[in-house]
Amino acid sequence: MSDLRTTTLHERHVARGAKMADFGGWEMPIEYPGGGVLAEHTAVRERVGVFDVGHLGKAVVRGAGALEFVNAALTNDLRKVGPMQAQYSLCCDEATGGVVDDLIAYVRDDEEIYLIPNAANTTGVVARLVQAAPDGLEVENLHTALGVIAVQGPRSADLLEAVGLPAPAAYMTFAAAQWEGRDLVVARSGYTGELGFEVIPRSLDAVDVWDALLAAGASYDALPCGLAARDTLRTEMGYPLHGHELSLDITPNQARAGWAVGWDKPEFWGREALLREKEAGAARLLWGLESTDRGIPRPGMPVSRGGDPIGEVTSGTFSPTRKLGIGLALLARGVEVGDEVSVDVRGRQSTMTVVRPPFVESHVK
Repeated sequence: MSDLRTTTLHERHVARGAKMADFGGWEMPIEYPGGGVLAEHTAVRERVGVFDVGHLGKAVVRGAGALEFVNAALTNDLRKVGPMQAQYSLCCDEATGGVVDDLIAYVRDDEEIYLIPNAANTTGVVARLVQAAPDGLEVENLHTALGVIAVQGPRSADLLEAVGLPAPAAYMTFAAAQWEGRDLVVARSGYTGELGFEVIPRSLDAVDVWDALLAAGASYDALPCGLAARDTLRTEMGYPLHGHELSLDITPNQARAGWAVGWDKPEFWGREALLREKEAGAARLLWGLESTDRGIPRPGMPVSRGGDPIGEVTSGTFSPTRKLGIGLALLARGVEVGDEVSVDVRGRQSTMTVVRPPFVESHVK
């Protein structure tokens, strides 16, 4: 018997014959039969795809001063967004500045902040918040209470409207709604680089929402999509994945995520360590790699230049859109755009060019 956790949509994936695998301690669909990763990736780039991402964490901080407390913990500046707006941010280790997790903060108002961390990191993020929270603030782990269904692609707004759901127009905003008498939230966000939304119902309502989206999606040639396509889509955009481009050993400075740090804030976890590293200059930086032969970079593969080791691949895949191998890599300072490097692809030196992601044009806005 498996010890893996499952979302409330698990039986729907099994019924469709999805290939299932462990993802952050959850048994999740990787791809579906009838086309697999390539078809699912293409559906999102050209039409619309529907993902179960209910494994993602969910938490809430409630009470007077909730916004100020979360703002003093996470890197980005929540004062830059208002009610019913969302913001990408980082939870960093106080001593080292390494990234405990990257997450989205949803501001209902100054006294209610919802957080969506990565699945495997939810317990750790919530524990840090609970430990630091002053009396009067409640930090609640809602991991299994809510589902998350991502609807992504150029026709995503049309699909939401077809089932009677709102499609917030502004990027990184969200709306509370009722669907067939059930409360849920629809956020204008995503992880694919396309126009997209994330529908957040109660877990017990997730199956009905999923079924309605896929039934209506037939008119748009929508496909259910697994996490393999989610990974190829995010890699084409150069989006980081915790455990690859971000970790306790990889800081926001190294990952070029300084744009998600409120450097002018007087307080956030890891501030002093990150300021010191920023002033000194990070010893390594995140770059993109494009294959100039048939090589496909994969995580952990060594990267060299002129025979000298300079770093390693953090994420890599075959790009369904570009039809070539692409990757992200942490490389030593001094590397520049256009440099030719070698990646050890299973014992063969594959030639690649250093680039700045994204590898394809973004349509999120």
